Amino acid sequence: MLDMMKMMGKVKEMQERMKVAQENLAGLRATGESGAGLVKAMVSGKKTLVSLEIDPSLLRKEDQTILQDLIIAAVNRANEQAELMAREEMKKTTDGILPNIPGLDLNGLMG
Repeated sequence: MLDMMKMMGKVKEMQERMKVAQENLAGLRATGESGAGLVKAMVSGKKTLVSLEIDPSLLRKEDQTILQDLIIAAVNRANEQAELMAREEMKKTTDGILPNIPGLDLNGLMG
């Protein structure tokens, strides 16, 4: 029984560390560009699109801001939907493999 208690302590510690790691991901930023720099995107470590720049030469000035906002919203909604689908698939795949331990939440392992 002592080994089980020790293992549960390790699982809790892992959960806490994963939570901190997930919180740190929100502050990370990665950028990418295409079209020789005509389009630039920045995402967080949680894979959320946080900014998008479209060179004005590609569109009319009055459309630039709204187009950027619409693209950011659409990409983030798609990412949210993909995350939900991934969680559901993982739940189906791992169903019955891990015991149902109260307080054990491994959702943070999915990013």
